Amino acid sequence: MSTVTYILAMIVMFSVAVVLVRGIVHMSRGGDGNTSNKLMQLRVLLQFVAIVLIVATLLLSGGGR
Repeated sequence: MSTVTYILAMIVMFSVAVVLVRGIVHMSRGGDGNTSNKLMQLRVLLQFVAIVLIVATLLLSGGGR
């Protein structure tokens, strides 16, 4: 089970990076502020999910003991 959470955490962390880069490109091109806000909200949500998955991976694998 810890392998599954590890893989999911990696996917979500990659998604965070993609959304971050997309937001930076969007802002540099002078895009709509509403879209930039939605990208920021999505990034924060994905970061929360990544943290939850990382903690779950550590708990399931017995890390930190």
